[in-house]
Order: sequence, then structure tokens, then C-alpha cells
Amino acid sequence: MANSAQAKKRARQAEKRRINNTSQRSAMRTAVKKVINAIEAGDKAVAESAFKSAVPMIDSSAGKGLVHKNAAARQKSRLNTRIRAMA
Repeated sequence: MANSAQAKKRARQAEKRRINNTSQRSAMRTAVKKVINAIEAGDKAVAESAFKSAVPMIDSSAGKGLVHKNAAARQKSRLNTRIRAMA
């Protein structure tokens, strides 16, 4: 347990950051799932629009350090490849 004022403040800040990070990560994952669901449903137009809205969320998460930048790039690339492979 934090004893000093500084340690107590750090604990408060860490908790705030944890909540914000969780929310941001969840929003990103939801956006990615929307793209995947549209791909599996076979709706290319919906998949493309969902992908366009998911890309900024993925980039934002990578910029904030929630996901590694290479992981974000890989995720975008794989989603785009799946969309382009649709008939």
C-alpha cells in the first residue's frame, strides 16, 4: 500500500491510465471485429467502410503504446488483404 503522498498520487494516476487504456483498447478491438464480421458475412462495401473507420483507431492505439506499431501494421495489412480477396 502506498504510504507517501507521492506514492498515493502515482497510484491514482496509474488507475486513471489503466481505465483509459482499457477503454481505448476495447474500442479498437470492437472496430476490428466489425471489419471481420463484415468480411465473414461477405459484404465488401460494409467491410471497406468498417476498415476505414478502424484504421485510425488502430493507429491511435499504436501511437499511445497500447499495441506495438508493427502489430498494428500487421493487423491493418491482414484485414486489407482479406477485404481485397473478397469477390
